[in-house]
Amino acid sequence: MSEVRTIAVVTGTRAEYGLLRPVMWAIRDHSALELRVIVAGAHLLPPADTVKEVASEFAITARVPMQSPGRNGRSADAAALGLGVSGFAEVFSIDPPDIVLALGDRIEAFAAAAAASVAGIRIAHMHGGDRAEGCADEALRHAITKLAHIHLPASQTSAMRIIAMGEDPQRVHVVGSPALDGLDAVPPMSDREYESLGQPQIVMLLHPVGDEDQAEHDRAAEVLRRAQGHGRALAMHPNHDPGRDGIMRAITEGCGRHCAHVPRERFVGLLRRANVLIGNSSAGLIEAAAIPIRCINLGRRQAGREKPCHVIDIPQWNYQTVDEALDEALHEAIRLPRLTGIEHPYGNGTAGARTAEALASLDFDRHPIRKLNTY
Repeated sequence: MSEVRTIAVVTGTRAEYGLLRPVMWAIRDHSALELRVIVAGAHLLPPADTVKEVASEFAITARVPMQSPGRNGRSADAAALGLGVSGFAEVFSIDPPDIVLALGDRIEAFAAAAAASVAGIRIAHMHGGDRAEGCADEALRHAITKLAHIHLPASQTSAMRIIAMGEDPQRVHVVGSPALDGLDAVPPMSDREYESLGQPQIVMLLHPVGDEDQAEHDRAAEVLRRAQGHGRALAMHPNHDPGRDGIMRAITEGCGRHCAHVPRERFVGLLRRANVLIGNSSAGLIEAAAIPIRCINLGRRQAGREKPCHVIDIPQWNYQTVDEALDEALHEAIRLPRLTGIEHPYGNGTAGARTAEALASLDFDRHPIRKLNTY
């Protein structure tokens, strides 16, 4: 092992990059670590082309194309996954890092973990042990856990799930969620910028759940219609999971204000001005709790994830039938006074530094490549 340990951080999407940024800064600034950045998947898709955002802050070591423009759906994602495994394998074969760091449950993270595991490279996994139903999120997250050698969960509850899966407790380091790192330093959005967005009271961030485009369209249209009935609403563009096109069509037809990808600081600043975040994003459960802003969590995409007291949870709402619960939740969230401090299960905003230290101090002799279940 070299004196300076090389850490290859894998990022595949705008949302996950927002979480990884403080971790990447901490790795880059650590004297015993060398940062490598591998950009993959949705980052490379037009028109957003969010690889430019990564390149503006970090030197990119390699790029791994996976998804193809215009190809959507579960079968397309399965094909993209295969391309990702092959692409990461090629990157790792040229100059293998000491550790590959992946976060969460997307196909980019799984492709990197699968390639690294077979290639004999240690894998560190952040946000393992969480529960979030999503499309194939739950299965992919736990599959990465079984491939990983170093576990960096966001909460004690997630750590216990990892251990219950047969992972060695000595390999589990609770670091918190990097989504909280640096939030205290982000001010509310300026009056001028907030006015340019229509001074939204309600921010909608609704991601697809893997259904056909028409079903995704219908539920997004219903959420947006109900939100607009309770106040000024701004719809954020969804991620690039199957069903995105249907949601984008609903947003366009809704004739309300909408917003494409924005830098993380701008998004946090926006939430500091709005009254409620509605949708099914993990940001509603993690970042929104730290701001704090009320969140209306719809459906089962985040089923099983820990939910602080700011969340109004409507897991049974299927977006197809009239449900007074959503209107009641919107009415309540708009009119109640802003929250102050609440207890947060995802740490204290030091995940980046704690992750870098865990990776730098890891004893490779005590944590070899070969693993055994503890049961």
